[in-house]
Amino acid sequence: MIELKDVRIVAGEFRLDHLSMRIPAGTYAVLMGRTGRGKTTILEAICGLRKVAAGQILMDGQDMTGWPPGDREVGYVPQDLALFPTLNVAEHLSFALRLRKWPKSRINDRIEEMADLLGIDHLLRRRVTHLSGGESQRVALGRALSFRPSILLLDEPLSALDDATRKDIQSLLARLKKTVTILHVTHNRDEAEALGDVRYQLHRGELSTRPINS
Repeated sequence: MIELKDVRIVAGEFRLDHLSMRIPAGTYAVLMGRTGRGKTTILEAICGLRKVAAGQILMDGQDMTGWPPGDREVGYVPQDLALFPTLNVAEHLSFALRLRKWPKSRINDRIEEMADLLGIDHLLRRRVTHLSGGESQRVALGRALSFRPSILLLDEPLSALDDATRKDIQSLLARLKKTVTILHVTHNRDEAEALGDVRYQLHRGELSTRPINS
């Protein structure tokens, strides 16, 4: 569950006020709105990369407003993916697990599990600089999901992909529904209708809930 209660975010002259939303556990929520209106800012606030000036951010009923990012246990895939060029695919999948000091045997098992889920078994030893756009997207998803977060944040995960790859990743995201609470930023109405259970619209600094097909 993700809940924002009267949240205010200030970044220089930009600000968002009185943001409130409640996404029940297991829901696939879509956040839409025009470019530059603050959708990414909301994701960053939820995962702890941006401080809020007022209000509360709760996850699974726990107030995490002041918690550092690493303690929130939120999976986040930014629009630029933020993959590390010096690491190979297996190292990306193990990155969050090593930070959490998982035993090596559990890390290896989880790498195999994620590689099978994402269809990247054959890429485990490859550097990310040698991956296609779709392959890179799968690796970023795998890194975000590796430590079994209850919440996954996605910032336009399909926007830079060709049509065929977009359909593949969209099918993968659809399989994740109900296993994790998802908040997905997109401009694409077809994506929203195919994946979303609920749609939020950010307009002039205000969040509203709308039917998914409106």
